[in-house]
Amino acid sequence: MFRNLTDNTKGVLCMIAGTLVLTSQDAITKWMTAKYHAGEILFYRGIFSFIPIICLIIIAKNYKIIFTKNLKTTLLRAFLGTATSIFVVLSFIHLPLATALAIIFLSPIMLTALSGPLLKEKVGWRRWVAVFVGFLGVLLIMRPSGGGDYFLYAIPIITALLATFRDLVTRSMKGGDSSASILFFSMVAALITGALSLPVFGASMPSLYDLFLFAAAGTMVGLAHFLQIQALLFASASIVSPFKYLSLVYAALIGYFIWGDVPDEWKICGAALIVGAGIFILYREGQQKAVR
Repeated sequence: MFRNLTDNTKGVLCMIAGTLVLTSQDAITKWMTAKYHAGEILFYRGIFSFIPIICLIIIAKNYKIIFTKNLKTTLLRAFLGTATSIFVVLSFIHLPLATALAIIFLSPIMLTALSGPLLKEKVGWRRWVAVFVGFLGVLLIMRPSGGGDYFLYAIPIITALLATFRDLVTRSMKGGDSSASILFFSMVAALITGALSLPVFGASMPSLYDLFLFAAAGTMVGLAHFLQIQALLFASASIVSPFKYLSLVYAALIGYFIWGDVPDEWKICGAALIVGAGIFILYREGQQKAVR
């Protein structure tokens, strides 16, 4: 049945599923930050992130699906993915789940702002207005804190920037490496980075319950990244990326029921501006491609 769908439909379904799985994993990761530093989380979670890759190899009956055709680009994507993961964890340590994710969703807006100098693309005034609105949304989210911790919001902003470059590299790999190959090298990079941090920042032995949570998070992060990579390989970012914003609704519900986080009106308005600006930018980009 899935095979009979169009590539755009496949991409949308992969993105929706990947987003929900990744947000659930984000909640587990935030829970684990109370006991473990970012390196430990990358390492222990990374061990179990290979479970989806092993399943893909078994299903394909071909271990060569994890081979890369362009090692340089694959390693660059893996580095950017690992750096993004580190800053995602740091964002969850210092900010509520929904707040951190709302700012991280600046990624498509940042891509528009950088597409001129980096990609030599022409950005019209409508999209520049959307960029301004998106950053205004971040200011609204930051405004009510009043606790002298504004610098903490720089962490998810850096995360969004890293995610922008990661997705840009991923999109350039269409027609080259398989999603399994891209995922494999990304997971290896995260595992190695986490392992290297242990002698520096220390390591603690997880309890059986925590190992179960790491196993769940690792499997989910591997599956989610596979689905999101596959979504970008099936369809253009302008079609699939808006469905990432489902994560904010889900994260708000998780944050409320687990941590009792209730976003005030400023954070809700700010998140709405970011989401609206991001969707508008993706819509305009889709129109521009259709015209060309």
